[in-house]
Amino acid sequence: MNITLQNTNPTEGIIKMEITKEDYKPSIDKALKNLRQKAAIPGFRKGMVPMGMVQKMYGKSVLVDEINKIVSDKLFGYINENKINVLGEPIPSEDQKEIDFETQEDFEFTFDIAIAPKIEVALSKKDKLPFYSIIVDETLVDKQIENFKSGHGSYSQVDVIEGKDMAKGLLTELDAEGAPKEGGIQIEDAVLMSSYMKEESEKAKFEGAAKNSVITFSPFKAYEGNEVELSSLLKVDKEKVGEHEGDFSFQINEVTRYVEGNVDQELFDKVFGPGIVDSEEAFRTKIRETIQEQSIPDSDYKFLLDAKVLLEEKAGEIVFPEKTLKRWLLTSNKDRSAEDLDKEFPKIIEDLKFHLIKQELIQENNFKIEEGEVVEAAKKAVLAQFAQYGMNNVPADMLENYAQDMLKKEDTVRNLVDKIMEGKLADWIKEQVSIDDKNVSSEEFEKLFKDQSAESAE
Repeated sequence: MNITLQNTNPTEGIIKMEITKEDYKPSIDKALKNLRQKAAIPGFRKGMVPMGMVQKMYGKSVLVDEINKIVSDKLFGYINENKINVLGEPIPSEDQKEIDFETQEDFEFTFDIAIAPKIEVALSKKDKLPFYSIIVDETLVDKQIENFKSGHGSYSQVDVIEGKDMAKGLLTELDAEGAPKEGGIQIEDAVLMSSYMKEESEKAKFEGAAKNSVITFSPFKAYEGNEVELSSLLKVDKEKVGEHEGDFSFQINEVTRYVEGNVDQELFDKVFGPGIVDSEEAFRTKIRETIQEQSIPDSDYKFLLDAKVLLEEKAGEIVFPEKTLKRWLLTSNKDRSAEDLDKEFPKIIEDLKFHLIKQELIQENNFKIEEGEVVEAAKKAVLAQFAQYGMNNVPADMLENYAQDMLKKEDTVRNLVDKIMEGKLADWIKEQVSIDDKNVSSEEFEKLFKDQSAESAE
């Protein structure tokens, strides 16, 4: 077998593979012998079918299968052994000669490859990048405390409807005279929250209404004809809500109110665990520290966005093998049209450029990721998810179980590895350049992202 690479230019090449009968004959003979032993053909005992018959029946399909295996194994083996940084995957050359498996014994395959361009990036302390740290002011702490109070409250039964209270009762459709409509809708234990009503005059009928009282109202007016909300309340198909525009009575049997938690030791223990904090001052300090820690990934992400601009400037003009890349992208996605690809291609190249820059720096500096780092990253991701729901006190065994479940998904592991590697890259860049530390409010930080997004869109 002979495999060669011919570079047509610095970023494109042709891999030629010449396969002779001696390369595939042993594997063909072995495959046919296995088939002979397993073949069940009428008139012959198992394993006693003449080899000539097996050859005639299965020879071509076995040849095709074995040639395809050899081509795939040797092609990618050659690329790996020679450390060719291929973009995408090899694609059959436009000049590929026609193959005839019926008559040929020797075969020649040619593949076009897109090769990653050479990239050089040199950073020094003369280069300057901002690093934005979010100021955790009292407003942010107060907002988080309100979230905790809301997330750790309790339900209680009350006698009068106020604000966002939930009412349960008997909902009855009425006729023109205000009596229960014959054959009309009647729902026991109907549930509604008047705070969700859109029409103010209908909503006002429920504010201050007492338990056991009866309210007459029009659901259709109250929800301004919203099919989804009316369908849910009246238990009818959305297409039929228009048939029930009249009045209904609602007998209030229960009123349930959600009461926010108090800022006390019970709340402290629920949020951070028993005995971790023992005063409101310590509670606020712990919240401030938690918010600050949770903001670090956002600061690092903004830092990488700013570093991206610098790194691309340092890399200079990069020439990509556009023709071969486009051929591969169209080949790998049959649903994508050439017109669509032309529109998407500038963004694809932009993303690919930064990907290659990162890849070059990672390889050059020999960044490695240990298995334990991935597990810890999974645990942090789990903690961040729980924190969104006000749960900062996650038991160790639960945290471990959730993390291990995450690690069963290949896409999740891949994303975690990418984030870890980006973190290592960010830390390395910080050591190479001069850092301009900037403290900003959360509003100012969000505006930085909006401004940067607007600039990218222009």
